[in-house]
Amino acid sequence: MKTFTKTFMAGALAAMPMAAMAEDSSDPIVIPIHNWSSQIVMSHVVGQIFTGMGNNVEFVTTDSQAVYESVRLGDVTLELEVWEGAFGASFRTALEKGGLHDAGTHDAVTREDWWYPMWTKEACPGLPSWEALNDCASVFATPETGDKGRYLDGPVDWLKHGAERVEALDMNFQVINAGSAAALWAEIGAAEADKKPVVVFNWTPNFAEAVWPGEFVEFPEWVEGCDSDPSVGVNPDALYDCGNPATGYLKIAAWDGMEGKWPAAYKALTNISFTNPQIAEMAKLVDVDEMEPEDAAAAWLEANGDVWMGWTK
Repeated sequence: MKTFTKTFMAGALAAMPMAAMAEDSSDPIVIPIHNWSSQIVMSHVVGQIFTGMGNNVEFVTTDSQAVYESVRLGDVTLELEVWEGAFGASFRTALEKGGLHDAGTHDAVTREDWWYPMWTKEACPGLPSWEALNDCASVFATPETGDKGRYLDGPVDWLKHGAERVEALDMNFQVINAGSAAALWAEIGAAEADKKPVVVFNWTPNFAEAVWPGEFVEFPEWVEGCDSDPSVGVNPDALYDCGNPATGYLKIAAWDGMEGKWPAAYKALTNISFTNPQIAEMAKLVDVDEMEPEDAAAAWLEANGDVWMGWTK
C-alpha cells in the first residue's frame, strides 16, 4: 500500500513547478500527533503530501492542549485539527501571546458534547433535554458511582470540563474519564448487546455516527463567555453552565515562521479543507477497518486524488 501510493503521488506531483518546491527549507516540518484517529490519519495524509512535494516531515506525539504553545514557539510547525469546543480556549490564549496564526478553516462543522446511543431513549424518554437526563440519573448509576448517574467523559487531557458542568448545573452525575477514544467506543459497543443505557462524550465528525445512531444531549445553549465569565449563562456563580458550540469550527493553526521557511508547503496548507464525511472516513479506516494510521493515510490519498491534488498547485 505505502509503496504503491508513493509511486502514485510521485507521478501525481511530477507536473508541479519544481522551482516553487525548491524554495522550501530542508529542515523537517514537524507535525504533532494526538490521541484520536481522525487527527492522526489527517496528520499522516498531510505529511505524505508534504513529503511528495519534496519536504522532510517529522511526527511528534504532543499533548492536545499544550500543542498551541509548541506551535507558537516553533517547536512544532502546525496543528491540523483545532476543535472549537475542546481547544478553542487554548488556541485563543496562544493567539493572544503571538507566534502562531489561524491558517484556515475546514469545511467540516464540529460538535463535541455528552451523547447517547438511540436505545438509551427508551429508558429515558425525555431526552435529549439535559433536565430529563438528570431526572433519569438513576438509570445510569453503576456500582462505581453509587446513586449517581455515570457519565464517561473523554481523556483528561481533552479538558472537556464535565465535572465543572455537573457542578454548575447541579446534576446528579459522576464524571469518569476514559483513558482513550477507544475506551469510549468500547463503552458503547459493550452496551449495545443488551441495549444498556449509557451517556458518553462523543463528537462529530467521526465514524461512530454511522455505526451507532444517537443524539447529543441538549444543554443550555452555548454563549460566548460561559466558559470564562460566571455571570454569563444560567448559573450566575459558575462557569461551564452551558453546552459546547453546536456548530463549532475546525481550524488549522500554523507557526508564524512557516510561510517564510516552507513557502510551498505553507501555500498547500492554506488550501487544505476537509469535510465531515472525509474526516469520518479517515477515522473509520483506523477504528473500524483496523488499518495502521500511515496505511490509512495512504489509502485515503489513493482514493481521493481529485480532492488533494488541487491543494498542491
